[in-house]
Amino acid sequence: MWTLIAGAFMGWGLGSNDAANLFGPAVGSRALRFWTAASLASLFVVIGAVLMGSRGFATYGAIGTQTLISSFTVMLAAGITVTMMTLFGLPVSSTQATVGAIIGGSLLNASGVNLQPLVKIFVSWILTPIGGMIATYIPYKIVTLYPHTLMGRFASHDRFVRLGLVLVTCYGAYSLGANNVANVTGVYVKSGLLSPPSAALFGSLAIALGIMTFSKRVIRTVGSGLVPLDPFAAFVVVLGEAITLNIYALIGVPVSASQAVVGAVVGIGLVKGVKTINSRVLVRVLFGWLGTPTIAFALSVAFGLLARAIM
Repeated sequence: MWTLIAGAFMGWGLGSNDAANLFGPAVGSRALRFWTAASLASLFVVIGAVLMGSRGFATYGAIGTQTLISSFTVMLAAGITVTMMTLFGLPVSSTQATVGAIIGGSLLNASGVNLQPLVKIFVSWILTPIGGMIATYIPYKIVTLYPHTLMGRFASHDRFVRLGLVLVTCYGAYSLGANNVANVTGVYVKSGLLSPPSAALFGSLAIALGIMTFSKRVIRTVGSGLVPLDPFAAFVVVLGEAITLNIYALIGVPVSASQAVVGAVVGIGLVKGVKTINSRVLVRVLFGWLGTPTIAFALSVAFGLLARAIM
């Protein structure tokens, strides 16, 4: 059971980083207070993981064989990578960290890496930010062009928008738990240490702990650093992210909540004007996306070789 320590660490890191994707826009636009949003997010992450999270376990399990030792080294590598990026204030992809670490660990096993599920995962990495961008650009553009429509009238009522933000924050947390809990405990299901229900519960509680204890730094980047957001823009961003994550959860492909929300925020920026997008912050985010799987892969290989030498 000691191997679960690395999974708990990864879950904490995921919650610390991906919390910004859930309520960073709401907190950044001052529609919700931090502790209100964090409490709601923690609750619904657990609900989403328990009710729907098991679908992603099979996808990760298909990449390669896992043992108790490899599951520990893989999650340790992924957890260190995500936590390191969190310290830099970058909303990185926990999915990319997990996949990079799993590939590194699987290369050391005799069975090697199964490329078939990786194709589906890699394609989702491209489509996720694009989907998030489209999901926000269209409704925000409609409100900008036609403010007297039903959606436009909704956007003009601050009380309705704030209520909507509460609802979509809960929905976004539910979708995050459903989609991303496999990043935390998928390898333990493959190794036989945990059953899917227990893996979903354990992983989601670790994510919730990360949300409550160490998420404020990344919130500044997503909430207001990339593009200034008004409350309605924040509502559209979180809704677009939640829908994107929920669709992939139904398919059984864990995707990046960070990619979805950054794509969504950029969609708002395109409506407001390209000049409103902070290019320096965007470059830092893109660097995090490129560096995350690479660093996780390298750490996983290093830890795996070290484990072999010790054992």
